[in-house]
Amino acid sequence: MKATLTCIVLLLSSICISQETYKRTLKLMGTRFDIIVVAQDEATGNRYIDIAIDEITRIEKLISSWDAASQTSAINAQAGIAAIQVDPELFNLIQRSLGISKLTDGAFDVSYASMDRIWKFDGSMKEMPSEEAIHASVTNVGFENIILDKTTHNVFLKNKNMKIGFGAIGKGYAADMAKALLIKEGATAGIINASGDMNTWGRQPNGDVWKVAITNPMDKTKNFGLLPINEGAVVTSGNYEKYVSFEGKRYTHIIDPRTGYPASGILSVTVFAPKAELADALATSLFVMGIDTGLNRINQLPDIECIIIDDSGNVHTSKNIKIDTL
Repeated sequence: MKATLTCIVLLLSSICISQETYKRTLKLMGTRFDIIVVAQDEATGNRYIDIAIDEITRIEKLISSWDAASQTSAINAQAGIAAIQVDPELFNLIQRSLGISKLTDGAFDVSYASMDRIWKFDGSMKEMPSEEAIHASVTNVGFENIILDKTTHNVFLKNKNMKIGFGAIGKGYAADMAKALLIKEGATAGIINASGDMNTWGRQPNGDVWKVAITNPMDKTKNFGLLPINEGAVVTSGNYEKYVSFEGKRYTHIIDPRTGYPASGILSVTVFAPKAELADALATSLFVMGIDTGLNRINQLPDIECIIIDDSGNVHTSKNIKIDTL
């Protein structure tokens, strides 16, 4: 059907020229996906959307740690026992994940799946866990204990209780792959929006670039800025809904995999990058790294920009960001 998005997420022109936008919303990878394509007619638009859905479903079967039949589950089941040979695609994703771990000094770590879930963000938590429990919760976390063999595509987790998971990078990767396949199939423009992990290409039917409105985390009914997205990805991660507060300090649901302590001081992070996979991983990492360290790291990376909103509502941006104030 023809797509209309709220301005909280995207601003689409209502003017259609020779093509129109078509949209489908559904649940994939355990989250909401909005798939939007520009096409000449409804049949073509639906065909493109079906292609994207099939690709995202394929990737989910490959990387899911909840599917006992997936290669990721096989790796986890043999942790501390034996190496598992995996498809080159999964091997390369793990290899890139380890590269991001090194880039972020361990703030991003796919072995976070080994973490004991001692923090509760459902309203049931009345006091902080003990220091001993927090330290123990990350005993089995550590990307340096993921051993890769490039010649055989074998993956080995050194510790018996280790696990890997792609919750902080998988949706972005799926969005990238769906976008690449649609371009190959002839789709000239569109958006893959994986619950805030947004990947765009081409232009709106009237020739305008796609635009994203940045939500104000202090008041989710309002936006404070508008930015164009030109052939790239944008990912926003927020902690304004899942958090606990003790002694006047807010602790987010985003946990530092190195220490077991939740990140604090930041409400929202938006990352702009050529690929949604990288933007996805960096958005989570910036919460953990903090404002100063995070901005310093982003400013050293080519073609990467970010917007950070702290818990006082102050806006911090990387050096090349220009926001059109709404």
